[in-house]
Amino acid sequence: MPKTTVAELTVDELRELIREVVTETIAEMLADPDAGLELREEIREALKQSIAAYRSGASTTPAESLAARLGLEW
Repeated sequence: MPKTTVAELTVDELRELIREVVTETIAEMLADPDAGLELREEIREALKQSIAAYRSGASTTPAESLAARLGLEW
């Protein structure tokens, strides 16, 4: 396959190439790095307990408060 240089592309071809590269880059940036990994059983159980507690009306801490307590910017 002969190589094409950018200089040989039409404006529309260059725009399409840029669009494809930007789309791929955004998809990579937004991809879940943990996709396909399994949760450890103790984490799975802790999440189930947390969800059950929330659904039963247990008090929760707003994320903003927790972030402030940990010195994180939210």
